[in-house]
Amino acid sequence: MSFDPSKFDGSTMRIGVADQLSGVQVAPAVAAADDGIDPKYRAKATEAAVKFESFFIGHMLHQMRAGTRVLASEDSVFKDKINEDMLDMADNLVADQLAGQRAFGVADAILRQLLPPASAPVALAAALPGRAAPANIAEPQNIPKTLNPAK
Repeated sequence: MSFDPSKFDGSTMRIGVADQLSGVQVAPAVAAADDGIDPKYRAKATEAAVKFESFFIGHMLHQMRAGTRVLASEDSVFKDKINEDMLDMADNLVADQLAGQRAFGVADAILRQLLPPASAPVALAAALPGRAAPANIAEPQNIPKTLNPAK
């Protein structure tokens, strides 16, 4: 497969950086109908999580390129720094696109911590085989009464 420069349309290229997504459509966060979380907070948390994932992926790509330059031989094409700025910009665009698709799952992991569902502890305990959901998560469990005089 070869590249035909006559079919290239540069007008569709956008400049993206890790702190500002370049019009990337972000996959919507899964929201329960009445989970009690403010929609504005959910939107801000989702945006921040996706931006962090974009930064994370961009930094990873940058470090991979830097490692390739260090390991390349002196006469290698990878040692050349002529197009380094353009490659960094391309890496940021790729990072924005991947983060917008939540390809690495970093944003999802952050959102699971920032926006826990209201029934998460009960659902998690019920999902474990052979265990019933505890009545109160805050109560000490499996502690003999002699070691827990507060009761």
